[in-house]
Amino acid sequence: MTRNNGGAGGLAGFLERLYAIPGCIPDWFLQLGARVAVAPLFFISGRGKVAGFTVTDSTIFLFEHEFGLPMPVVAAHLAALAENLLPIALVVGFATRLSALALFAMTIVIQFVYPGGFWNHHILWFFLLLFIMARGPGCISLDHLIGKRYRS
Repeated sequence: MTRNNGGAGGLAGFLERLYAIPGCIPDWFLQLGARVAVAPLFFISGRGKVAGFTVTDSTIFLFEHEFGLPMPVVAAHLAALAENLLPIALVVGFATRLSALALFAMTIVIQFVYPGGFWNHHILWFFLLLFIMARGPGCISLDHLIGKRYRS
């Protein structure tokens, strides 16, 4: 009778193999997933701020009266522009780190400006955007294609 000394068999071996599975997930998949996961949150908000290509009066009212921001008209237009364009840039992977940084900054502002700030939501956005800034867009992105073109 042979005895298993913690090798590849038994429960310990099974758990070791099971825990190794996430390590096989390619980085590009995680990078693409983070970009696609966070972009709609901002895009949907941005679409709600405009009617066609015009910022709605209710958006300006919100920025002026509920948020109490200085220069509410400018802030409303900038927020609407950022929330409509940056998520698209994020999904296609164009100027990805810069887009993520801008949305990251917007998340911080939202947290402190919006009454009652939804930290339980914002912390998810915060870390997805931080991951994108830290790891970049991955190989499934325009940034990668552009970089590849100019490196060769």
